[in-house]
Amino acid sequence: MKNLSAALLLAAVSTTASAQDYQRPAVPALRDRAAAQDGLVRARLDTVVPKIMREVGVDMWVLVASEYDEDPVVKAMLPATWASARRRMVLIFFDRGPEKGVERLAVARYPVGDLFPAAWDPEAQPEQWGRVAQLIAERSPKRIAINISNDFALANGLSAGEHRQLLTALGPMASRLESHDRLALGVLETRTPEDMAVYQGIMRVAHALIPEGLSEKVITPGVTTTQDVVWWYRERLADLRQDAWCQPSVTVQRASGPGIVPGRQTLPDNTVILPGDLLHVDFCAGMLGLKTDTQMLAYVLKPGESDAPAGLKAGMAAANKVQDALVSSFKTGATGNETLMAARAKAIAAGTNPIIYTHSIGTHGHGAGPWIGSWENQNPIAGRGEYRIYPDTAWSIELAALANVPEWSGAQVRFPLEVDGFWNGNSFRWIDGRQTQLMLIPRSGK
Repeated sequence: MKNLSAALLLAAVSTTASAQDYQRPAVPALRDRAAAQDGLVRARLDTVVPKIMREVGVDMWVLVASEYDEDPVVKAMLPATWASARRRMVLIFFDRGPEKGVERLAVARYPVGDLFPAAWDPEAQPEQWGRVAQLIAERSPKRIAINISNDFALANGLSAGEHRQLLTALGPMASRLESHDRLALGVLETRTPEDMAVYQGIMRVAHALIPEGLSEKVITPGVTTTQDVVWWYRERLADLRQDAWCQPSVTVQRASGPGIVPGRQTLPDNTVILPGDLLHVDFCAGMLGLKTDTQMLAYVLKPGESDAPAGLKAGMAAANKVQDALVSSFKTGATGNETLMAARAKAIAAGTNPIIYTHSIGTHGHGAGPWIGSWENQNPIAGRGEYRIYPDTAWSIELAALANVPEWSGAQVRFPLEVDGFWNGNSFRWIDGRQTQLMLIPRSGK
């Protein structure tokens, strides 16, 4: 199969995956995924790059990457079959105007798949930087963008060594170089219709695997440890050939026990899971170059219980209220700091005690875009909190509500949740729903 349509891909990974249903999804073969991923990259190169270049007002963009030292933007532009850049690779985008479009060139020994044709013959011109300077001089751009940033790692991909060599190669033309956080971040954060046609299916992998791991299928109270569950998740991700871009974590909050401060996540890393525990999973996965980031909660029933204590259910509901406060505060053009302050005010007015630490998601798990709070700081953040919200962006709505639980001697318990959504510029939607009820272990309530 040479191509895989968005509709076919979505069908391949789709499944009903509510908090109580852990049916595991099927996923496409690696060959089909590679073709689909290349199609997603091509769509971004064809549509997003010209749009953001013109918004910023540059007519050329030069990206330099060496093997194993790739600019994050370059890494997101490589074909699915390329694990890294090859030797030194200089990618050039040149805007020839709306009619002719943005030209793409690779000053590299090899063409970059069929996305960037090679524009350098090392046999005819051994000096690579000389060829870079020649191509730029021939096109005579007025403004040349490069990726250097004080605040954003994803917009800071030009290494010091490559920058020095670029300056030397360009000579007087180096005065035309300029940096724009918005160019790199905008290209990385903008989700195309093609991306969004498949993102729900990618999200459903997480929404199926997390409940399966938080079930009697995997957990035997009094026997299973948190690390047993962590490595069960890693094995399942490997089975499905998913991008486990961070190590999963499973943590426990417990009402009482030797050395326990009620409600605090202070238990050892390899704790045995017991009846009465509140379990939290943080789970990172991805496919087709798109990442998901998900956190969910489950309660381990005690003998004789058929449901979680009312105080824990109320804490879960409070976390959902914080989610509502945040997504209702999204506004195109608002900064991350402005969004944080607006959301906190709404959440507090709704009777919750919020902690908001949300980030964008897409080609990177902690993606390009503004910070909306951080878990250790609920005040405005200089630099990274001052970037604005733009349309057609995906978000990992990561936050927690703190709530006192009467059944746990009034202890303050943390209820962290994380789920991915999409902002189209006017409204926010969850990419594949969200958790609104605590999962129960066992599911039968017995």
